Amino acid sequence: MGEARRVAIVTGGGRGIGRGIARALAGAGFDLVVNGVRERTDDDPALAELRARGAAVAYARGDVGDARAREEIVAAARARFGRLHVLVNNAGVGSRERGTDLLATTEDAFAWILRANLLGPHFLTQLAARWMLEQKRADPGWTGCVVNVTSVSAELASIDRADYCVSKAALSMATRAWAMRLAPEGIPVYELRPGIVRTDMTARAAADYDRRIAAGLVPEPRWGTPEDMGRAVAMLATGGLTYAPGQVLVVDGGMSLPRL
Repeated sequence: MGEARRVAIVTGGGRGIGRGIARALAGAGFDLVVNGVRERTDDDPALAELRARGAAVAYARGDVGDARAREEIVAAARARFGRLHVLVNNAGVGSRERGTDLLATTEDAFAWILRANLLGPHFLTQLAARWMLEQKRADPGWTGCVVNVTSVSAELASIDRADYCVSKAALSMATRAWAMRLAPEGIPVYELRPGIVRTDMTARAAADYDRRIAAGLVPEPRWGTPEDMGRAVAMLATGGLTYAPGQVLVVDGGMSLPRL
């Protein structure tokens, strides 16, 4: 009987960047707990594709901003696999009031996006980290990591979606805090900071981004893809970056490079 495969939780893993990450992890030899808010069945194409890549897959439906849903995501990993090595906090939402003047944005919309983009991943990390520490103390050879997916908007301000930028900047700081807490335990925490990635979330702004990319916004003049993000996370998850807790891996085609 072979060695048990490593296990990763990928939130928002059924579409967009999360699906690209899940694909890459399946290809790297991980079994997966895929989380999402949509109803899915065992023959769902997104899950079937992962199984075709050799992964055993469990689906955990729920909003990461909800405490009970977070508990159920971790419980799904315990029930199906009995182990966890990697948590990828990818699930998130865009601004509900995109395009609204900053002077007119509402507290409700601000709280809504912080719940999904900050509170959810922060406290899911807490749950997962407690279990990871249990495993590491029981088996000194256990290895794992946490990857938080933020955005170039963690640093580049957009006044038409300031709530989104604030939520991602806050998650960036949460990454640093968790990296400090878990580094002494041998569990690195990383931040993946994507640029403009072609997903359903960016589809409504596609024409604007096409125009801006053509005008030179991105030095490598193309959209990013979920596959670009997946390769980056797989590198982190398989131990390709060491001695670097809290590292911010910017995968944005050079968009955030300082330029004259």
